[in-house]
Amino acid sequence: MNKNFWKQKKVFIPIGIVIALVCIIIGFMIYYNSSTAAVSDEKDPIVFVVESGESSELVLNKLAEQDLIKNSFAAKLCMKFNGLSDIKAGNFSLNRSMSTKEILITLNDITKAKDDQIAITFKEGMWAKEVAQLIEDNMGISKETLLNLWNDDDYLRSLMGKYAFLSEDILNTNYKVKLEGYLFPETYMFKKDATAQEITETFLEHFNKIYLKYQGDIEASGYSVQEIITLASVVQYEAAKKSDMDMIAGVFYNRLQEGMMLQSSVTVCYALYDDLTSGEDCEVNTHIESPYNTYLHEGLPIGPILNPGEEAIHAVLNPKDNDYLYFVADVYGDGSVHYAKTLAEHEANVDKYNLRK
Repeated sequence: MNKNFWKQKKVFIPIGIVIALVCIIIGFMIYYNSSTAAVSDEKDPIVFVVESGESSELVLNKLAEQDLIKNSFAAKLCMKFNGLSDIKAGNFSLNRSMSTKEILITLNDITKAKDDQIAITFKEGMWAKEVAQLIEDNMGISKETLLNLWNDDDYLRSLMGKYAFLSEDILNTNYKVKLEGYLFPETYMFKKDATAQEITETFLEHFNKIYLKYQGDIEASGYSVQEIITLASVVQYEAAKKSDMDMIAGVFYNRLQEGMMLQSSVTVCYALYDDLTSGEDCEVNTHIESPYNTYLHEGLPIGPILNPGEEAIHAVLNPKDNDYLYFVADVYGDGSVHYAKTLAEHEANVDKYNLRK
């Protein structure tokens, strides 16, 4: 055996380890830099609320859920590497073009908290009167004042010159609330002394961003903005999951194309409005006379029945192609939706899941 073999071996082993370590370090740096980079180049402000007493881990998880950071584990490393664990409670304005480090620096700076503003979260599917009540509870502006403003034709006409998505269609005297459907669900920060008009236009400004995003799809759909938002509101009410929104939108289009009534019980819910006490009311009052009731009137209800989120709007503009005409949700079970092509199949689903009225 060559006497130099072991000498050569002793040299090769350390070099191999060094190379491996270098590769690991380079790989880690690539992962870390990629995972803590900005999520996108979108600069639209996003309200982020840190509640008093929340742990840093919970805050990082919330940032990830709101798609403000890519990776909560990498963010935790960033926080430790840069000494940014002293996160303050308050309302902060962030955006997705900020890196993880920039976001953490902001959350560690109490001067960046918007103490003169109130953050309010409006969930998908809220009725306008529920939105108004939430504003009253948090800001003191009466629900009645807001609802009167949202039904004020002169004010609404003044908005039409500013927002292309608003048209004379909303000035229907039979509407419960004429701005129903356009109070876009989101977390907003309002100045504590904001007026009812300023609050209203904050909603509409955000809706305008969604409208511009889908304007081409809306124009290509053959439906008006009002009709798209109306159908989206029904889909939002009917479905709990995005996948079901896509399918249910497809079912409703199939029914419209077949000349069938939509027969959506959620439109009955809105027809009942102040008289609604439970979900069962919607199932047993399909005879109620109302232009919102799709059991009595063909086509779409006369207007939106709630304020839909982006997923519902997207579903209506991009429905899942299917050949179903019926669906029913297992409301007493796991909430899954069961689809059928024929009335007989649908009734079998209703019996199977014990959903008979």
